[in-house]
Amino acid sequence: MDLNPNFWLDRRVFVTGATGLLGSWLTAKLVALGADVVVLIRDWVPESELFQNNSLSGSTVIRGELTDQELLERILNEYEIETVFHAAAQTIVGTANRSPISTFESNIRGTWCLLEAVRRSELIKQVIVASSDKAYGSHDELPYREDAPLQGKHPYDVSKSCADLISQSYAHTFDLPVCITRCGNLFGGGDLNWNRLIPGTIRSAIRGESPIIRSDGTFIRDYFYVEDAALAYMMLAEKMADNPDICGQAFNFSNETQMNVLDLTLQILNLMGHDDLTPKILSQASNEIQHQYLSAEKARNILGWKPEFTLDDGLQRTIGWYQSLFAEKA
Repeated sequence: MDLNPNFWLDRRVFVTGATGLLGSWLTAKLVALGADVVVLIRDWVPESELFQNNSLSGSTVIRGELTDQELLERILNEYEIETVFHAAAQTIVGTANRSPISTFESNIRGTWCLLEAVRRSELIKQVIVASSDKAYGSHDELPYREDAPLQGKHPYDVSKSCADLISQSYAHTFDLPVCITRCGNLFGGGDLNWNRLIPGTIRSAIRGESPIIRSDGTFIRDYFYVEDAALAYMMLAEKMADNPDICGQAFNFSNETQMNVLDLTLQILNLMGHDDLTPKILSQASNEIQHQYLSAEKARNILGWKPEFTLDDGLQRTIGWYQSLFAEKA
């Protein structure tokens, strides 16, 4: 998709969750287009894509917590921020099951602290809030469309449902320029959560070990490559500037390909030339939705959006990223 370089040149942008998977790639693309980027970092993660691609050196780095509203207000006003990308979250379902309060603090309280800080700033023109397909909860009717109810039941899903609804509330009650993104399972180079399926499978294959599948292998997901997500977020911000009427709306982004966990694992092993490895299926997953995938029809029709990468393209690029990472460690 074609971005407008003039839109981003010298634009003052704030990115939360900049060391995370999405935040890292988003920051890199913003820096490459000449944006004046401010990033909020809680933990120092040297192996993240943010450090690997050297985009950190082109950004203003602030250490702190997303729940520190006073800090957020200072950042937005002192750096005269125009566009906000809220990508920070606790994203691991297992962690949410073990520690729901820390997940609620990060994902729910962190969102309202940021939006309240935005409400007190007069300069913000666009806010993109990263929700998730998990915000929909479990539905019999698929694919998810943007008008489907948000009905998460388990801790992680509930945290995304709540953050999504809070974002809608601030948009409609206070007329804030907020749009919400709902993507499938993001994957790509820089995801250092090894208990996730794709990075965990790639690492196992590189080591010549059998990959681990926590579930029974039948769970169906919508996998979405992170560079496509970063481009979609930036395109949405540009469209908000051109068409303020879309503010307050949510958009699904997806390549609309559904695949079960076992088939995806076998596809990765095949791409890496490791068909000799047999996945170990633990059947231990709990509090997870069985079947999820998204319709991106609204984004296509209203935004003119389409993905740049197929699932295979994304997997090939992701595998290459991890192979380079482990080659450097060897």
